[in-house]
Amino acid sequence: MYFDSHCHLDRIDLADFDDDLGTLLARSREQGVENMVCIGVDLESFEAMYRLVEPLEGVYATVGVHPDYKDSREPGIDELVELAARDKIVAIGETGLDYFHTDGPEWQRERFRLHVEAAIRADKPLVIHTRQAREDTLGILREQGAERVGGVLHCFTEDWDMARQAIDLGFYISISGIVTFHQAQNVRDMAVKIPADRLLIETDSPWLAPVPHRGKTNYPGHVRLVAEKLAEIRGVPLPELAAQTADNARRLFRIDA
Repeated sequence: MYFDSHCHLDRIDLADFDDDLGTLLARSREQGVENMVCIGVDLESFEAMYRLVEPLEGVYATVGVHPDYKDSREPGIDELVELAARDKIVAIGETGLDYFHTDGPEWQRERFRLHVEAAIRADKPLVIHTRQAREDTLGILREQGAERVGGVLHCFTEDWDMARQAIDLGFYISISGIVTFHQAQNVRDMAVKIPADRLLIETDSPWLAPVPHRGKTNYPGHVRLVAEKLAEIRGVPLPELAAQTADNARRLFRIDA
């Protein structure tokens, strides 16, 4: 059924789930969510996150340091490659560039380059965060040869031209609950153009809960609402979109059906 390609299980407040991760997962499966990827954002929390995910059926993880986390410990290429070899790790990231709160610092670009090199050495796809950094994001992906491993531009809200160029580099485009927001017509206009075989869905939970739950805690079960909106605007049956995006995610992350 559904594959949540980007969530943060270790950061969800479980108060709405009887303070129990098992309850959260059960409710997600009731909504048809069979698989999810828990995204690493720093090395300080990686081990705890991995211990959480390791025993969970159908749940996978990534390793990386988010571009917004300036004060996090900087990873080394060898360290990322070693951690990426663990059984449940399916990608390198979350990495990328975020110029929304900054003027595009060089340390972000150097960290991004390091992650791309680690992904190539580990032969793992990349999970990319990009915000108001279109030219530099695409430029570094090209310069570093990221097309050798591909990946996904997650929670994508930029324009179709950037999406098209990323797709040409072998990347997927992932759409979050933002597509349901009233003011996000630009996201809907872009999302209808993504080729079916390059489209992913995600929650980015606990953030960005889709309508009608906006402002509340998000969780993987809500990825169904993202799929419903995409099926509506793309004019395809919901089961078809669910199956296609799940197949795409398994192909990207090299997960057997």
